[in-house]
Amino acid sequence: MELREALNRRRSIRSYTGQMADAAQLEAILAAAYEAPVGMGRYEGIHLTVVTRPSLLAAIDAAAARMFGKPDAHPLYGAPMLVVVSSDQEGNVASANAAAVIQNMSLAAVEQGVGSCYIYGATRALAQDADLLAQLDLPEGFAPLGSIVLGKTDEKYGPRQVPADHHFAQNDVA
Repeated sequence: MELREALNRRRSIRSYTGQMADAAQLEAILAAAYEAPVGMGRYEGIHLTVVTRPSLLAAIDAAAARMFGKPDAHPLYGAPMLVVVSSDQEGNVASANAAAVIQNMSLAAVEQGVGSCYIYGATRALAQDADLLAQLDLPEGFAPLGSIVLGKTDEKYGPRQVPADHHFAQNDVA
């Protein structure tokens, strides 16, 4: 798949079959994460945690639902895997690094035909819950900044028609 096609087809998938991506698909998605640009080349400042334990996924899902004030919600959408991107730094560069890693994974997921959705709210709930955070077994000094759910889905990544008025404001300074 060409990059422009992956960019056009990428969207948030919010329904999963409960099956995980196969090993080769996951390897390709994680390889894309490792290829993300990271500020000042500090790759040692990023840590990925692949969560597949059903009880931990359910606890994170429930914590996020409580944080949103919607106890019946499922912010992880029933996905069988959550990849948490953590950093040993705070601030804009750390957040930009996490976003680049997640975007690379989401584009690779499109290429692999694996459902994905960028998850921020549940990451915030996770980061605020000391018991859940301890279960991630993060290295000292690291904190979650973002995450992505992954899994098999019955949804398809089809081409999107981007509306003509779907543009950001722009100005040119010469």
